[in-house]
This record gives sequence, structure tokens and C-alpha cells, in this order.
Amino acid sequence: METVTYLIIGVIVFFFLLSGIRIVRPTHRGLIERLGKYHKFATPGFYLIIPVIDKMYKVNTTEQMIDADPQEIITNDNLNASVDAQVYFKVIDAEDAVKNSQYNVNNYKWQIVNLARTTLRNIIGTLTLKSANSERGKINAELHKTLCEETKTWGIEIVRTELKQIDPPRDVQETMNKVVKAENEKIAAIDYATAAETSADGTKRSKIKEAEGYKQSKILHAEGEAEAIKLVNEAADKYFVGNAQIMRKLEALEISLKNNAKIVIPTGSELVNVIGDLAGLTPIDFKPKKKELNAE
Repeated sequence: METVTYLIIGVIVFFFLLSGIRIVRPTHRGLIERLGKYHKFATPGFYLIIPVIDKMYKVNTTEQMIDADPQEIITNDNLNASVDAQVYFKVIDAEDAVKNSQYNVNNYKWQIVNLARTTLRNIIGTLTLKSANSERGKINAELHKTLCEETKTWGIEIVRTELKQIDPPRDVQETMNKVVKAENEKIAAIDYATAAETSADGTKRSKIKEAEGYKQSKILHAEGEAEAIKLVNEAADKYFVGNAQIMRKLEALEISLKNNAKIVIPTGSELVNVIGDLAGLTPIDFKPKKKELNAE
């Protein structure tokens, strides 16, 4: 009987001690409390605590993201905008920071969400809807700065904040879409006109180049003809001095005989002499010579 009792007691003690085993992963840190008071900081590893007397609270120290639920915010131009944001944060893995996240704030995740929503209302309430959409970087920076200042005693690091959406009412959104469409069509029309103007300028420059080339060819052709005439004149002056009139007369004769026309040339005419001159002949004098009178 006693053996059975000892066995039962041993089993109870074994399971009692087994229930006190705790393992802390590298992604977490632990706070061990004994009888309601802070007792020990637990880094990653194996721990054996006294059940009922000791209690371990594990804290995630990896980067986490929480979503600030969408809310309606009235902008400075009296428009309702649906705004949503995300906050990325992590608990610093140092002992004091982990203690602050548990002892200085109640449910830090819920606190961060509400603080982000309140901060967004304060920031966007001073902006128009258009400026709120165009200044997302500024809103993110101000939201991040405010959260860092407000949570510096919580043992938490605010990594970054991101605006997910700033949606205006449906009718305003439709109007904005029409404005954007008209603006895009305007830009497209300007681009098309610029392209057409550029093409016209290219055609104009091409025509100018073509005209300049034609002009230059005419000038060169005229200069060539002038040079040829000059050379002919110089050759004529050098080699045909005295024969110019004969050449002119021959040209006139060639024109007259071109159509096989018959021309009667009187005896002793200058034209006969011209032909003879060209042939290198001496004209024959047909006049009878006067007999010389012998002086007796």
C-alpha cells in the first residue's frame, strides 16, 4: 500500500515539475514573476519554473504590423475621406524595454492603433483632400514622428508607418476621375501637336536642304559653262587670230546650204574666196593680162 502511495506521489511530483518547464524561442523574450513580483529576465533557452509560484510572460520581439482600421475623416475643405494606415513596430529585446512594454502600457497594440487613428485625424483635418493625396510622404513622416514620441516609454520602436488609402466620397471620386481624364487628354493632345510640329519642322528643313542643293548645283553648272566659254575664247584668241571672220562666214554658208539649197555665187565673189581660204587655195585671176608693149 505504501509503495503505491509513494508511486502516486512520485507521479504527481513528476507532472508538477514537468508543468514548470518553459522554452523561450529566439524570437521572444520572457519575464518571470514570482508571487506577483518581477523575478528574472528570460533570454532564449530552457527554463524550469515553480508552478503556481512562478509565472513566465513571453514577449514577441520581431517586427510586427497592425492595421489602423479605416475611419471617416473630415478634411479642411469639408469632404469626408476614408483613411486607413498601417503601423510597423517591434518590442526592443533589451530587459528594460521588454519590462516597459508589459508594465508601462496596457495592451500596447491596441494603444498604438488608437494613437495612430487620432494622429491621422489631427493631421488630415488640416489638409484639403487634394493635398492629402499628394502629400502622403509628409503625412507618413508626421505620423511616424508622433508615434515615436508617444511610445518612447513603452519599450517599443516604431519602424515605419504607411498610408493604405485616402478615398474621397463616390461623387467626388467620379469628378476627380473626370478631371484626371481631361488632364490626360490635354497632355496627349499637346504631345501630338508637338510631334506634328517636329515632323513639319523636319520636312521644312529637308525641303530647304533640297532647294539649297539644287541652287548649288545650278551655280556649279553655270560656273562650269562660264569656265568652258572662257577656255574656248582663250583658245580662239591664241590659235585662231585672223580667222574669226572666216569662221563666221563659213557658219553663214553652212546654214545656207543645210537644206541643199542652190545658191548662185557671182564670179569673183568674196564667198568663193572664203571657201578657197579655208581650203588653203589661192584664188585664180581670170582677167586677161594686158600685153606688154615692147618699146621699139
